[in-house]
Amino acid sequence: MNPIFYAFAILLFIAVVLALEGSYQWWNNRHGPAARRIESRIRALSAGGQVHKERLTILKQRMLSESQTIDKLLMQVPRIQSLDLWIQQSGVKWSIARLIGTTLLLPVAVLACGSFAPVPLSIAALVALASSVLPILYVARRRAKRLRQLERQLPEVADMISRALRAGHAFSGAIGMVGSEFAEPMGGEFRITFDEINYGVSLNEALMNLATRVPIRDLRYFVIAVLIQRETGGNLAEVLDSIASLIRERLKLFDKIRVLSAEGKLSAWILGLLPFGTAALMMFVNPTFLEVLWHDPAGLKMIEVVAGSMFSGVLWMRRIVKIRV
Repeated sequence: MNPIFYAFAILLFIAVVLALEGSYQWWNNRHGPAARRIESRIRALSAGGQVHKERLTILKQRMLSESQTIDKLLMQVPRIQSLDLWIQQSGVKWSIARLIGTTLLLPVAVLACGSFAPVPLSIAALVALASSVLPILYVARRRAKRLRQLERQLPEVADMISRALRAGHAFSGAIGMVGSEFAEPMGGEFRITFDEINYGVSLNEALMNLATRVPIRDLRYFVIAVLIQRETGGNLAEVLDSIASLIRERLKLFDKIRVLSAEGKLSAWILGLLPFGTAALMMFVNPTFLEVLWHDPAGLKMIEVVAGSMFSGVLWMRRIVKIRV
């Protein structure tokens, strides 16, 4: 058939999909839950707060899913809030529903792609099953990177608050300065704390919420020092200077250890990825060379023994090169 007909059909399909999506977005913005909530608040404010005697709240409720039905189902899962907090700490704009959906759909896509590769279905299924942990590993890696960045910024934050206190600002005002002038991600966390204080949350509770959102040991020392100073008194600026100096010295020691252990980490990565890279190269050069490993029973046993040995070796190398400071 004429290629122009195929192009016209594809463009027509895309136009219909975009039209439906645009109609849904228009309806959701005019009649969706968020629009109804804003309209009810406006009516309540204009009527003196007596409309339907609804209790208004200024606290932001984080949804676990874009669908209210799925959100209600997720709220019944034990410790689901801990998982949601873990996602928030990574800085990824994902919901729990999206993380679960990606974890479930990714193995299906990998298995569908693996069915076209010249490998047995059992190996493709194992690879697809292993791919289900990739979204979790991605979020965990982003979380670790963000927490390291927050830890690096903490000494500068302590110095900034100390200078603000010496200049005569209140502690809450110093927190506001950090939230408005400091770089992300620490600026955003202190901005949330400052907003909580302005909304009526006590300073102690706002700082405890900060320590919960940012699970860094040095930040907890910072919060504990501030809370103790509020109870007993003393020069908070000097305490913050001491905390900043202590954190900097610990980070210097950590950097020295990281440099000394870099060779071991690189060796661990090379030893861990070398078998897979070699196998992929051999299959690319001669696809039939490694077929004996999964066609012969002895080859399958060799794969099991090698996989178990590699897994234990990777865990052992990770334990050797991971040094806590």
